[in-house]
Amino acid sequence: MSTNNQNELGKTLWAIADQLRGIMNADDFRDYMLSFLFLRSISDIYTEAVKKELGKEYPDDTPKDVMDILGATSYLQIWYDENPNDIDEFERVMRRRIHFIIKPKFLWQNIYELARTQNKELLETLENGFKFIENESFESTFRGLFSEINLNSDKLGKTPQERNNLLCKIIVKIAEGIKQFPEDADNLGDAYEYLIGQFAAGSGKKAGEFYTPQRVSTILSRIVTLDCQSPENGPRKRINRVLDMTCGSGSLLLNVHRECEKQKIELGKIFGQEKNITTYNLARMNMILHKVKDTEFIIHHGDTLTNDWDLFNEPNPAKKLRFDAVVANPPFSLRWEPTEDMMYDFRFQRYGVAPRIAADFAFLLHGFHYLSDEGTMAIILPHGVLFRGGKEESIRKKLLMDDNIDAIIGLPQGLFYSTGIPVCIIVLKKCRKNDDILIINASGKEHFTKGRKQNELRPEDVDYIVNTYKYRKEEPRYSRRVPLKEITENDYNLNITRYVDLTTDEEPIDLNEVHNQLVDIEKEIASAKAEHNKYLRELSLPELP
Repeated sequence: MSTNNQNELGKTLWAIADQLRGIMNADDFRDYMLSFLFLRSISDIYTEAVKKELGKEYPDDTPKDVMDILGATSYLQIWYDENPNDIDEFERVMRRRIHFIIKPKFLWQNIYELARTQNKELLETLENGFKFIENESFESTFRGLFSEINLNSDKLGKTPQERNNLLCKIIVKIAEGIKQFPEDADNLGDAYEYLIGQFAAGSGKKAGEFYTPQRVSTILSRIVTLDCQSPENGPRKRINRVLDMTCGSGSLLLNVHRECEKQKIELGKIFGQEKNITTYNLARMNMILHKVKDTEFIIHHGDTLTNDWDLFNEPNPAKKLRFDAVVANPPFSLRWEPTEDMMYDFRFQRYGVAPRIAADFAFLLHGFHYLSDEGTMAIILPHGVLFRGGKEESIRKKLLMDDNIDAIIGLPQGLFYSTGIPVCIIVLKKCRKNDDILIINASGKEHFTKGRKQNELRPEDVDYIVNTYKYRKEEPRYSRRVPLKEITENDYNLNITRYVDLTTDEEPIDLNEVHNQLVDIEKEIASAKAEHNKYLRELSLPELP
């Protein structure tokens, strides 16, 4: 499917969401809409794999009238009915092939048919289908994947029949929208991300919890996949692990995955952590929709600040997890409650603990602790971390003195749904060969498009930022390689405009020329006044003084 078709599919589904979501709160409707799209997508992925596995045995030549007589809504159901003794072995094979299975009655084809015919069994079938997917479909358990979907909620209707009727309507509308476009399971994943973005736009400030604009994600993913020591040489050969400790809906991690595929980088395992249960489930669905196998990623539901993930609590440095790429877009200036013991926390003891009023450096130091010696970290933070005093100044000074800050990229304001303030990307490394800090000020009006609600980076703006970083280019009013000595003289203040100012010099004023212009103007005034008084005299009217 072409990019235009992908966008149109997303827009079509969004228009359907817009029509239907008046029946309930937008955030609640989001969970239903995206869950059904997820079910449709994995059904397509599974059906395509089944077709390849069964080959000529796949009964897709069965006429519609015969299927009606058999009471089958999918070709796989016919095969199951005809081969009951082979089902267990077949499902074992499918688990090896694509790491999950779906029973025929839980496939989207059957769910749609129940909805189309207003079958009263739809509600119960959906409930059982969601439970099966959570607990039995995958090798890894996906417990709680649909925990935010309450099919018995009064929001869907006061009676089971009302709820069943509304679900029928939603499912049929989604199916009709998708039917307008060529079948392609890959692109339902892109439509899913498009819808996440649209729901984020409607959620305003709350959207910062789960969505990073795609173009910003692309900057981070392209930077962390470059060769660590020599970015100018292009992408690295392998990334053993990638981490996003505040992964939201997983868009940043998927962007890194996409960049690795594009650049033919060998990628190991993907790790993500998310505190919000709804967003955590969105991230898990998002991974599967983009054909990331359940064995290739781990998304943990937990609190990064308290470090409650057992995998990350190895105190022995020789055994701790290390990541070649770390990306993050944490909640900006989040208030938190660090305990006294946190000064001994292995993540913070070398640098200090972030203040209660802003956890920005706590998130940064968490990710940085697990960065490998040959890894690159890129994190989005508010500008305040660049110049605020107190504990943050101490942390910033230590990172600078240890030569860990590689680059700072100032972005235009208004790019994020969660805030209108300008933000920056800080690039960090544990081992680097440069003895300066690259500072890029990409906030100039010529480097983005101003939108009605949100500003937006264009593809060429993204390329300009990445290439400037890649080759450490210097350009007036855009980028500078700033020596540490200069930063030290400025008391470790990293305020971007202190080093890359966007203001332009005023053109010099020629006072002689201005004087001559004023003399000419006075002459014109005197001539016009004399002419005017001449007419006034002819009319016997008082003249101008």
